[in-house]
Amino acid sequence: MDGFISKLQRYSTNDGPGIRTTVFAVGCPLSCLWCANPELIGDAAKFLYHPRRCVGCGACVAKSNGAIRLTEEGLDIDRETADLEECSVVCYYDAYERIGGIATDKELVTGLLRDKAFYDQSGGGVTFSGGDPGMQPEFFYEVATRLRDFEVHTALDTSGYFPWEKLAPLVSAVDLVLYDIKTLNRTLHKRYTGVDNQLILENAMRITDMGKAMTVRMILIPGVNDSDDEIIGRLKFIKKLGNHVKLDLIKYHKLGAGKYASLGMIEMMEGTPECTGDLAEYAANHARNMGIAVSING
Repeated sequence: MDGFISKLQRYSTNDGPGIRTTVFAVGCPLSCLWCANPELIGDAAKFLYHPRRCVGCGACVAKSNGAIRLTEEGLDIDRETADLEECSVVCYYDAYERIGGIATDKELVTGLLRDKAFYDQSGGGVTFSGGDPGMQPEFFYEVATRLRDFEVHTALDTSGYFPWEKLAPLVSAVDLVLYDIKTLNRTLHKRYTGVDNQLILENAMRITDMGKAMTVRMILIPGVNDSDDEIIGRLKFIKKLGNHVKLDLIKYHKLGAGKYASLGMIEMMEGTPECTGDLAEYAANHARNMGIAVSING
């Protein structure tokens, strides 16, 4: 079985317990305006253009049939018509970086098992992230099942925006679900992610009804979802999921901002400040007062 993935991030400590390898899947059903991995939105390979690597040799210009022009400011790339796959082949300086490639389930499992000693020693394992692995449920179900045969702990990081009959088998195959709840406000959710949140909230309840271990990842974005109503409302929902559900507060950051320019995209959250430690601690204190086990990540 084939899967479409971006990369493996080894020795990760922020995507579940212990030392982990995070598998970044290509494809996501949401289009969050603050996404730190915009190259994984959609279901097709994308190309980052790195102007610092470009020397202006003109090889890609000659290959592009007019879709790329060399100007005084650098390359002007028409991404609608340019064949960046071909341009990446003729570029001598790796100015074009392809994101996304095919891997079989056997190939991926073999690569992941190379770090099994680290998983065993640290209580870690493998986390499926992205993008959203829920876009490829059959593939990641197969990988999770194979890893279970080797007693490797697996975690699924998902938005939950999938029909339950598609998501349920994958959830059942992993040991832990990392679940994103961005806002309870349906209008706000659609404005900033492109989709309604009703299905996401319903699936959160279904996952906890299965008795599956869950950690809710709650991002804090100044001016978007950091009001008292927003914070306390989400905490009340998390509390309702059950005492076994943990909380990981994610501080909004700008680490992925440079990718937007490299993809020829507009950064829609430009000017939004990063989440401060004070804001994260404020939300964490509310969680502790409600009896929710909480950590601060990011």
